[in-house]
Amino acid sequence: MAADLKFAKTHEWARSESGGLATVGISSYAVEALTDLVFMQLPTVGKRIKAGDSIGEIESVKAVSDLYSPLSGEIVEVNTALAANLETLGKDPYGEGWIVRIRPDDPKELDSLLDRPAYDALVSSRP
Repeated sequence: MAADLKFAKTHEWARSESGGLATVGISSYAVEALTDLVFMQLPTVGKRIKAGDSIGEIESVKAVSDLYSPLSGEIVEVNTALAANLETLGKDPYGEGWIVRIRPDDPKELDSLLDRPAYDALVSSRP
């Protein structure tokens, strides 16, 4: 997995992209914890969000979980193919399994997220 990913404590990741955009998805840890995904509700392009806002839901046979934005800004692209192909999240959560692309209000907000070692320490301390 790329070292350029940053993680929220709620298991979403963000990666800075060219053109000032950030790609957002959920971690492999979250996908494995949810198991058996059955439905995903995605946000609409143009929606303005703040870091920590719900941007959709993901449902498994076990539970429904909110998807939270790790950044504030505007949603400029949504991976609409993902809702019909949820298995992509299990196969490639950091590539084809991206959820949205955001134009961040403040690109430095990425710096407040966890790097990979800090995120790994967070999830390894969970039961």
